[in-house]
Amino acid sequence: MDGSETHRTQDSSHIADGYRRIRHVFIRDLVVDAHIGVWEHEKGGGQRVRINVDLAVDDHPGHLDKLENVVCYNEIIEGIHAILAQGHIHLAETLADRIAAMSLKDNRVRSVRVRVEKLDVVAAAASVGVEIERFKGFP
Repeated sequence: MDGSETHRTQDSSHIADGYRRIRHVFIRDLVVDAHIGVWEHEKGGGQRVRINVDLAVDDHPGHLDKLENVVCYNEIIEGIHAILAQGHIHLAETLADRIAAMSLKDNRVRSVRVRVEKLDVVAAAASVGVEIERFKGFP
């Protein structure tokens, strides 16, 4: 390196890391029917939304192969459905924030990345949406 490159410190919660004991629990490409959107035509019914969630979790040795000792992806999915059942949400950003807040309630979760994509909004695009990342202890 010639010194001109900038060095970025990568937050260890972004990667599965054996040294820092980070495990990632994830949900990929969960497609749900959501009542979401700000436009009048979006308020009458549901639309397809794809959700991806990646949780950076404390990886404690000796979890003894028991479900109650790990963060369960099925509980996260149930939580997403509960959020959607609360009623119409105007923004994909709001849905992502609610999923992140729900996920961070588990003390083992250090950070969460949430992507919310509307699938049928722009004909020329496979999807449009938002991705957020939230860390334990930060507003």
